[in-house]
Amino acid sequence: MSAARPLRLLVITYYWPPSGGAGVQRSLKFVKHLPALGVEPTVITVDPEKGAYPVLDHSLAAEVPAGVHVIRTGTSEPFGSYKKLTGRQQIPYGGFVGESKTSVAQRFFKFVRGNLFIPDARRGWNRHALQAVAELIAQGEQFDAVLTSSPPHSTQLIGLALKQRYGLRWLADLRDPWTDIYYHQELNQTPLARWLDARYERQVLEQADIVLTTSTDTRQLFLGKAAGLAPGKFHVLPNGYDESDFQLPSEPPPDQLLITHTGTISETYHIELWLSAVAECARRHPAVPLRLRFVGKVSDGVQRQLADNGLLPVTELIPFVPHDESVGYLRRATVLLMAIPDVPHNLGILPGKVFEYLAANKPVICIGPAGSDADLLLRECGAGQAFAYGAYEAMLAHLEELVAQWQINPNLDLPSLGHARYSRRALTGQLVALVRGGDEVARNR
Repeated sequence: MSAARPLRLLVITYYWPPSGGAGVQRSLKFVKHLPALGVEPTVITVDPEKGAYPVLDHSLAAEVPAGVHVIRTGTSEPFGSYKKLTGRQQIPYGGFVGESKTSVAQRFFKFVRGNLFIPDARRGWNRHALQAVAELIAQGEQFDAVLTSSPPHSTQLIGLALKQRYGLRWLADLRDPWTDIYYHQELNQTPLARWLDARYERQVLEQADIVLTTSTDTRQLFLGKAAGLAPGKFHVLPNGYDESDFQLPSEPPPDQLLITHTGTISETYHIELWLSAVAECARRHPAVPLRLRFVGKVSDGVQRQLADNGLLPVTELIPFVPHDESVGYLRRATVLLMAIPDVPHNLGILPGKVFEYLAANKPVICIGPAGSDADLLLRECGAGQAFAYGAYEAMLAHLEELVAQWQINPNLDLPSLGHARYSRRALTGQLVALVRGGDEVARNR
């Protein structure tokens, strides 16, 4: 690679500001920190006027460094027809999955999504992105590597095509499992569709120069997909937190023990016994103002669980907010709640928000499997632990311990958790080492 110019990285990602939610954070934060580390990124993404984002967060546009070339393309996707036939205005997560099965139209679209749009319904963007790359190369643009970020996993097929056409060094960044993602069984795929989906997955894993995953368990899951895959090209590069998001001081409320959850939560997360433990703890300690706050989408089922436990009067439900506001709610909490969905292969689910929870220096209550990557991370940093979905007595005992601590001092903030290695800048540094051609320390993380 030439020393006369900075490294040039082509970043291909469907989710980009003004898209909101968790999916946009990883690519955005990489691009934010790359220029300071000697890498010049060029971003290819979808035109927001033509693409389909479940949520919007216009505040994130301010984090794109000045001078970064962002190319927005057209797309060809089925979501317009979906809206017309279902009467729904919100784009579904995961491409028509995770929704109610009561609607005939929704069931039809799930089948169509699983069998005609493989690997996902956003594949219609691929030819537009590939055309944009072809135009750049025809103009004489040169890139040292290309990074494709997914989901949507159809984006990885763009990287596959670029590898085959131009021989570019290719880093496939897979934030989630592919054919093992928890909602995959809802797609009702035919045997032929399942075969084709798995074939695409294997091709990506075999032909990418580097495969990035966000957790150790997910790395192992992908390594088992085909014989002969080289373990050395599979790297764990977790999500992280941006230090600039946590410059303001912590402000836990002095007059209430406030437990805050941010992000989407549904019945799949199985927090019902934990809610029962909260209700029992509040009954035992009526003098302690125990409060709950959920920031983000809370399913009707979880709201019913709150009502069944008599917790609605002490619960605040706040709809989706921009990312900077979400971080503010972390700072203003006493304790933070996270949950891992009770789905297959959940040991490797390591939500991006767990790193922001760590950066907030609050005690973390995690509902999910013991020994999971999330549990191990929390224990490693001294922030908390995971409680199994059915561990009612352990949950109640832990809540009572927090109540006792709060009665002594309502500020339960923890000392520095030693999480600096999970800063977005540090993680982007590991990415740069891989773009340069390999770094043994980064390789084995």
